[in-house]
Amino acid sequence: MSKSTTPIAFPSVEDVTKSPAFPTAVWKLEPHQRGLLPVAAGRGGPINISWEVHGDGPVKLVLICGLGFFKTAYQRQTMHFGHIHGSKYSVLILDNRGMGGSDKPMMRYSTSEMARDIIEVVDHLGWTSPRQLNISGISMGGMIAQELAYLVPDRISSLSLICTAACIENTTTFTENMVNRITMLLPKSLDRSVQYAARAIFPLDYLTSPDNATIPSPSVPRCKIPPGGYLKFNSNYERFAAQEITKQHDKGGFTKSGFLLQLIAAGWHHKSPEQLKELGDKVGRERILVLHGTSDGMISTPHGRKLIDYLKPGQGLIVDGLGHAPINERTQWFNQLIEDQCSLG
Repeated sequence: MSKSTTPIAFPSVEDVTKSPAFPTAVWKLEPHQRGLLPVAAGRGGPINISWEVHGDGPVKLVLICGLGFFKTAYQRQTMHFGHIHGSKYSVLILDNRGMGGSDKPMMRYSTSEMARDIIEVVDHLGWTSPRQLNISGISMGGMIAQELAYLVPDRISSLSLICTAACIENTTTFTENMVNRITMLLPKSLDRSVQYAARAIFPLDYLTSPDNATIPSPSVPRCKIPPGGYLKFNSNYERFAAQEITKQHDKGGFTKSGFLLQLIAAGWHHKSPEQLKELGDKVGRERILVLHGTSDGMISTPHGRKLIDYLKPGQGLIVDGLGHAPINERTQWFNQLIEDQCSLG
């Protein structure tokens, strides 16, 4: 993969942590509701799932995390939907089992079981009406989103499957990345781990460009502003690295075993063409968005094309030059896509 072998000198972990912006990399967005819900009784549980709802509006949006994500990975969307537009949206973010503030039981994980965890959380919130849930999942989160929609299709208002797959094909770069990521769990420098992840997720020109984040201002509701305010990094790489460093320094939230168990769940995810046709029939294809990029170094583009072929969604977008994380790479554009999905009703 060319992007992983391109010689370029990224700032070291030490340099990133010395940046004045480093302490402000994770934004202090105060949720309207939060909790730790025991789920999976009778399914190997109870397993406590850490969840937050940002905003108190009528439109219910669920953002499902990808492999190794903490729920703060969605902070740009959380701020936009749950704070700036919090009177319109209620945004649920949660840590999947194995990550962050949720439990990390030593057991076999699957995308279908993780979908059932989320259904129990939305049931707990009372989000149980027909066609009420706007579901968006990225990468492994998109796999979980497929399972969730397959389980409760009549509750789905919109379904956005971002940079994901119906199943992982053995001939793609993702398989190589799974091997590399398992290797990454072995003792190795944090510098190497962060640079590997950055190059696999983002196009090189994005990483070397100036920090594109729209940082919280004092006018953002329910956002605690640190002394000196939120600061910008020199580059998009530095912002990604700062969040990754912060995550990996959280020894209770980010564990090798939790990561590996999520990795297995993603690697074994499988939805057949017949199941996807059934999903499309029951959810309604006009409610479904599939988005993939041609520069995705984690899940190769043919996976997105196959998902579009199988589902025949209302919108099937293969975007030239887009990497694996449009939530960061093209934030405003991505947020507008999700707004449009939520307006389908």
